[in-house]
Amino acid sequence: MIRESEVTPEPQLSQWLRVDVVHELSTLARMRAEWDALLDASDAGPFNAWEWLYPWCRRIAPDRRPLIFTARDRTGALVGLMPLGFELRRVMGRLVGRLAFLGETHIGSDYLDVVARRGQEEAVTRAFANALRETHGSWDVLDLTDLREDSLTVKVLRETFPDLEVGVTDRYVCPYETFTPGEPFDAFLKRTGRRDNYLRRRKWLEKQEGYRIERTEAPGALAAPMTDFFRLHAARWAADGGSQGIKGKGVESFHRDATQLLAERGRLRLYTMKVGSQAVASVYGIVHRDTFIYFQSGYDPAWRNKSVGLVLVGETFKDALEAGLTEYDFLRGTETYKSDWTTKQRRTVSVRVHASTGAGAWFTRHESAARSAREVLKRVLPEDTVERIRRLRRRRAAV
Repeated sequence: MIRESEVTPEPQLSQWLRVDVVHELSTLARMRAEWDALLDASDAGPFNAWEWLYPWCRRIAPDRRPLIFTARDRTGALVGLMPLGFELRRVMGRLVGRLAFLGETHIGSDYLDVVARRGQEEAVTRAFANALRETHGSWDVLDLTDLREDSLTVKVLRETFPDLEVGVTDRYVCPYETFTPGEPFDAFLKRTGRRDNYLRRRKWLEKQEGYRIERTEAPGALAAPMTDFFRLHAARWAADGGSQGIKGKGVESFHRDATQLLAERGRLRLYTMKVGSQAVASVYGIVHRDTFIYFQSGYDPAWRNKSVGLVLVGETFKDALEAGLTEYDFLRGTETYKSDWTTKQRRTVSVRVHASTGAGAWFTRHESAARSAREVLKRVLPEDTVERIRRLRRRRAAV
């Protein structure tokens, strides 16, 4: 049986880097300033931020043990992080020791990965891979999800574990758009599939008494717009059995924490469309370097025919262009409204490492068999029955 105490690697030197591990939440809580400085000096994605992962540990996975690899240079400066967590899963009566990224579940974290200072990505990633190899006897499965498909980590793990099974599978398509610096909003609109409808709907809304769009960024001003956001997001998905993106009070508590922390860093953009005193649409966005991240949204179904969601998304594009940002990222999902605004896509992948025999291999076979069984059911059951089951699962998950 695997014991959690066995997962911690001994401190080691890899060339000029010292690799250590953080496995206490209290230590993670004190790392914010150092973590933020490293993220700013890296090319890592937005959901590798301390402001995202620390509240995830507290609100979503308090029972998962942090196992955060750190790399420091000769001066003691932090030059790399690999934010992992360890859990023991009991599957069909069998214990499986699993290592995975912090932030992997419940909250839609795309582009998880190693965080490394620019120019030092190769050395840092290899140092962490070597440390993982040193501890392989204490975990059964290394399960890393939602990396960008061109992630250096995937390549390095394949090279570091030639004697183990290293499987890479596709995850999500992420639509995005880039802007030419200084590009006017009108010029951008002309190359979208939404221009005419957006302009017509916006013109009608602007004639309504009390119409306005409020942008909230200040940490002390989030309570009311976040309440509006949760209400509108839930209303948008109620007819479909509930949201898959924000399920239950625990996830709402996470987002209350995360938005507060992101706002303290100047990273949050919360847009609320109002008509009179009524909030009718909301967009929850994050700014990461020169990119606007469209994270989630919601709208009042009674206003659906007025295209309030379409107009508010258009206004976030306008705001991003006027702020001098050069990219807009819709994250995972290929919904039609995203393709109408964008022309580019990137993909995410997952990578799983385990021995060819033993608990890790058994865990993978068990998951594959369960997935195949679900696919068979989808093919043989009537479509409306499958949809009812899906909605029931969403409602149970929300509870």
